[in-house]
Amino acid sequence: MPVTSADLRTPGFHASVPMPAEFGGVPASAPMPAPAPGYGGPGPQSRPGAPAFLPVVDLDTGGVVAVEVAAEPRPGDPPLGATVNAVLAAAREEALLPLVLPIPVSSVIGGSAGLAPLHETMRVCRRRPREVILMIEGDVAPADRAALLSGVDGLRAVGYLIAFGGLGTAHLPLDLLADASPYVIVLSGDLVARVPRDQRRGALVESLVGMAKGVGAHVLAPGLRDEAQLAAVRGWGIRLAQGPLLAPLDWRPSQGHGRVHVPLPVPETTTANILLGPRVQEFLLPAVTLSAEATAEEVVAVFSAEPSVTSVILVDEYQRPQGSIDRSRFLLFMAGAYGHALHAKKPAGRLADQAKVVAKTTPAIAAMQVAGRDNARVYDDLVVVDEVGRCMGVVRVGDLIRHVAELRTGR
Repeated sequence: MPVTSADLRTPGFHASVPMPAEFGGVPASAPMPAPAPGYGGPGPQSRPGAPAFLPVVDLDTGGVVAVEVAAEPRPGDPPLGATVNAVLAAAREEALLPLVLPIPVSSVIGGSAGLAPLHETMRVCRRRPREVILMIEGDVAPADRAALLSGVDGLRAVGYLIAFGGLGTAHLPLDLLADASPYVIVLSGDLVARVPRDQRRGALVESLVGMAKGVGAHVLAPGLRDEAQLAAVRGWGIRLAQGPLLAPLDWRPSQGHGRVHVPLPVPETTTANILLGPRVQEFLLPAVTLSAEATAEEVVAVFSAEPSVTSVILVDEYQRPQGSIDRSRFLLFMAGAYGHALHAKKPAGRLADQAKVVAKTTPAIAAMQVAGRDNARVYDDLVVVDEVGRCMGVVRVGDLIRHVAELRTGR
């Protein structure tokens, strides 16, 4: 699903960060207390309400492309307390993957002033908005529609990616999704739990997936617990999922597990009849982006922090791709004689290649033709851009090859 992942990480991330004062934090000079044990920790959950780290898994590759951090609100916390606590928990955990942060719909409706604590916590924790997917949760009253759309536009202008949670059971007008253009739509956990044994709810999910694809949004299926649910999710064309079937309850980003076990799919009997295949947007993964002025040393830090990162995309202030750095060629060059000494402090753009750019509506076969134009860079990640040329994420050529091969064999 086109996750975009933008596989976004922040080099130089620090685990010890001060909490903003309005949330009962300590001064910046005071040491950050050790994270309390809880859900997602190395042992059993010992403190109710401790932050939970839920990996978002790409079902095609088994890779963890993002981490949802869910924190329960504490007594006396302001409306955004749980969201801010989630950011701080991710900082303590040194989670470098993109974050999915639940945020109450009331905070978005309330306008920019009420969101200031979130922006400040992001700044303190050195997280960039484009690395965060804000998952809006809660019911939407008709009178709040205009305020919600205005709040979504404001968050998107700052750089956040937008998601809506609880689709299927939340009181959320479906036409609102067309107006809001979310990046991800998260199905209701209660809805997923009752399929595939409930045919009527299965039909509902299938229709929601079709609608999401129509508005250009990824779909995330949470709470997968058994292989029957996984088979149903795969059958609907959903690529992103969460749940205890895919990762244990004690999973943490700091464990360094970039991949999880995904049960093999049951071979399908139907054949594909679309010659050009689906659009590349269905294979989208988050891109790791750095400023076009970033140094080679910053790129090395990104590749060192996460082995699953295959490329770094250099972007300008408007998120338009300015160059692409392939992991293998770059690290090989830096490891050569005097490579680090000569280039570490200089702009990484000197070692970048021209990005292989494709529009988000490009069919898979056409994208493979773009990849094959340069024999020396056939397997470089393709950079997917939106209507105004902004980087939406990357597509790995291997994913395209695998899918086209499945089409050819009628799987």
